Amino acid sequence: MWLPLLGLILGLAIGYVSPFSVPINYAKYLSVGILAALDSVLGGIRAAQEDHFDSTVFLTGFFSNMILAGFLAYVGDRIGVDLYLAAVVAFGVRLFQNLAIIRRHLLKK
Repeated sequence: MWLPLLGLILGLAIGYVSPFSVPINYAKYLSVGILAALDSVLGGIRAAQEDHFDSTVFLTGFFSNMILAGFLAYVGDRIGVDLYLAAVVAFGVRLFQNLAIIRRHLLKK
């Protein structure tokens, strides 16, 4: 329980003090990638609470969601359509659904 929390705090601290910035050209790709990653993480937490977590399913979903979201953003840039918004909507809806289920599970305990 404490190791993931410690990793999160350490990662936030390193990110805060490092002089890393993302070029504006890659902001769409990074934003949909982070959203897809958050969706996968919340889906993994939900699966763990429901006692059917599988690390293979989690890892393949994590990377395939990020790649698909980045690919949609790339194709949208190439054809001049904001397709990244489709990924934002899809992953946003799933993120809030997973968060609601996690919240309900925690409140029932």
